[in-house]
Amino acid sequence: MPALYDNSVITEVPGPLSKAACKKLDKFFDSRAVHFVVDYDKSDGTYIVDIDGNRYLDVYSQIASIPVGYNNAALIAAAQSPDMISALVNRPALGNFPSSRWHDILQDGLLKVAPEGLNNVFTAQSGSEANELAYKAAFMLYRRKERDGGDWTSEEVSSCINNAKPGSPELAIMSFANSFHGRGFGSLSTTRSKAVHKLDIPSFNWPQAPFPALKYPLDKYTTENAAEEQRCLKEVERLITSWHCPVAGLVTEPIQSEGGDNHASPAFFQGLRDITKKHGIVMIVDEVQTGFGATGKFWGHAHWNLTSPPDIVTFSKKAQTAGYFFGDRMLVPDKAYRQFNTWIGDPARVIMSKAVINEILDKDLVKQTARVGDALYAELDGLAQKYPDLVMNLRGKGQGTYFAFDTKDAASLVYTMKTLGVNIGTCGSQTVRLRPMLIFDESHIPILISTLDKALASI
Repeated sequence: MPALYDNSVITEVPGPLSKAACKKLDKFFDSRAVHFVVDYDKSDGTYIVDIDGNRYLDVYSQIASIPVGYNNAALIAAAQSPDMISALVNRPALGNFPSSRWHDILQDGLLKVAPEGLNNVFTAQSGSEANELAYKAAFMLYRRKERDGGDWTSEEVSSCINNAKPGSPELAIMSFANSFHGRGFGSLSTTRSKAVHKLDIPSFNWPQAPFPALKYPLDKYTTENAAEEQRCLKEVERLITSWHCPVAGLVTEPIQSEGGDNHASPAFFQGLRDITKKHGIVMIVDEVQTGFGATGKFWGHAHWNLTSPPDIVTFSKKAQTAGYFFGDRMLVPDKAYRQFNTWIGDPARVIMSKAVINEILDKDLVKQTARVGDALYAELDGLAQKYPDLVMNLRGKGQGTYFAFDTKDAASLVYTMKTLGVNIGTCGSQTVRLRPMLIFDESHIPILISTLDKALASI
């Protein structure tokens, strides 16, 4: 067996067995995006092992979705529990036939970590679906307020079947340049990062606001960055007041992830909250990637010190389930079956999420992530000083282990890192991103930094 903190690559990447497995799989499943084929039985903790026997320190963690490590004992116990067996064997249509255990599963799990002020939850299957459902909730709330307690008209009922007004009104969700909110029709219309996501797919005519393009290091460009954020806030309000139809909701990521790990200050998000409150717009915070401790706080938006909570917070990835939290009971639709589907998520995944939450809280992993992040940033900053042309715009200070930097050829650097035994990721057009698990600790830092140093030196 390998040592506890051992990464080793013994073949090319991907290796011959991975290549053969991909070729076999590709006969009926598109495997063009496969990095390598994994032996999950041999993977453990922060290490992922491929079927060729290569063992990598994993700081990409299944696109930021593994919270507490591979083959975690607490999660295995939850998977073997009577609750899990029942949920898997008797998967319920939750809206109609919830289990007698459903209340306690939610109360003792997801609701224990609900964002401040948001004590209601709607569960879902994925981050994309969570955002789709949040948009629906915003639209229904907007129309509910317009009716001012009145019921649906016969004209609304008949026209919506034909995708016509007034039953199918023109309403919009505002998003930001370089954002990513999913691949469904509504969520894709708010995704603005890469053409590969959007090409050939019809989209809604919804507004795109500029997201601040900050200069780094932040403490060196305070004045310029504040001016850039004010410019963006003014454009947000201009778009809201001039768009061809009402803007019912605004969606933002605490850190734009897929679009290049773009940051903004708490003052910017405070400004967004003021604007949304002023215009009666639902503020949706997409915490699919930032939620569950990655930024050194349980929720990324907790860094903002808002005067009032966001209206909706969506989640997935590290949560191991998906959905959205909200506070205002007016966001519960005016009639049953309006926010509904057969499964409304999956109790099996919510049970697993409960185990993740208990593991995070019992081991104080959010605090650990903040502490480890400070140490890791110092080491990354050292590499930025050593390789100023290859480690540029280092960002994420004070944001747990949520780090990224720009480089000349991100794809090549990430590939080199794999050949040296570290699995890492990219985002945007030239950005390398780190997405360690919450169990990543100080003992892993030398492995990551020495490998990155070696990879940079080889360029």
